[in-house]
This record gives sequence, C-alpha cells and structure tokens, in this order.
Amino acid sequence: MAPALQPYRPEHLADLYDVCTRTGDAGDDATGKFSRPELLGHIYVGPYVEHEPELAFVLEDGGRAVGYALGTADTLSFVRWYRDEWLPRLSGVYQEPSEHPTTPDEHLLAVLHTTDRMWHPALAAYPAHLHIDILPSHQGLGFGRRLVEAFLDAARAAGAPAVHLGVAATNTRAQGFYRHLGFEELELGGASTGGLVLGRSTARD
Repeated sequence: MAPALQPYRPEHLADLYDVCTRTGDAGDDATGKFSRPELLGHIYVGPYVEHEPELAFVLEDGGRAVGYALGTADTLSFVRWYRDEWLPRLSGVYQEPSEHPTTPDEHLLAVLHTTDRMWHPALAAYPAHLHIDILPSHQGLGFGRRLVEAFLDAARAAGAPAVHLGVAATNTRAQGFYRHLGFEELELGGASTGGLVLGRSTARD
C-alpha cells in the first residue's frame, strides 16, 4: 500500500519519537548524539499529541509512522498547560540543568525546562505553531505539503488565523521548503531564538 496520511493514534507514539530523533539534529539524524534521546520526543512530540491530538497528523507507510505534522492552535494556552501539567510529570526524572549547560544533554534539558522559548509578544498575530518531521526516505515526494495543509486546515477550524514555526539557521533545505509553502520570516524585535521564525496564514492559497 502507498504511504497515507492518518489522524494521530496513540499507537503511533513510539514511531513519532523515533522520527523525531532521526531528524532531530537540524534535520539530520540525532541518534547517538544524546544519552537520553527520548528527550527530543518529550519536547517536540509528546506534549502536543497529548494536549491537542486533533491537530496531529501522521504519514504512515507499511504500518509504521514515517513522518508527522503536529502543534497547537493556541500557543499561549499550550505554554501554560506545558508548564503546569507536562513539566511536573517529567521533573522528577529530568532535572533542570545548571545555569550554564555544556553537554548536549544539558542543552536539551534546558530547552525542555524553558517555556519562554515558545512565545514572544510579536507572535500574537500567529497564535498557532507547528512542528513537522519526515524521514529522509519519504522527503521530496509531496508528503510534507500534504501534512502542512492538513495542519493548516485543522488549526484554522480551531480558530487560529495564522501559524508560526522555528527552523534552525543551518537547515537551509527546510527553510526553502517552508518558503515554498508561503511561510515568511517574522521579525521578533531583536529577540534571539537560535534560528529563524517563519509564519503564514492558515488559509489555503
């Protein structure tokens, strides 16, 4: 059977964590980079599929998830939930690192515990935010566009007029993909994000 888009189901979760790891180094494979590779999924997958599973879409091939698009329609609401509900579940296992993290794991723990990274006042007009990852074997085949469009439709139905996302400054391939889909760089008033923030309307072109 050909690869197909599916609504997220809980049985997809382990595969989604795996996809997140295998694309987690600015689009490259992060396997072996962290001693706790599940941290990537705890940051970029787990909270979203629990908080808003209706905004999570999976590319499935041969019974396995090989890509996904997920996020939230209301970033401020999500940040509050992440801080009050998600982090307390993990804090006993994943302690916040020192003020100056040095190792890859410590840097990832700092991201896990830093909720401010997800919001800036300049993003008020772009309340939704999105994450998308696809294994290299399924990139360049049109599935990325279909996943983004599925998310845009769901976010618009949930009341979000526009969406933003972050992309590593070194991931020029992803930047080109997003710009091709109508995303444009957003100005955040000098705030440092460690990459680019792009946004667009949730309305279809």
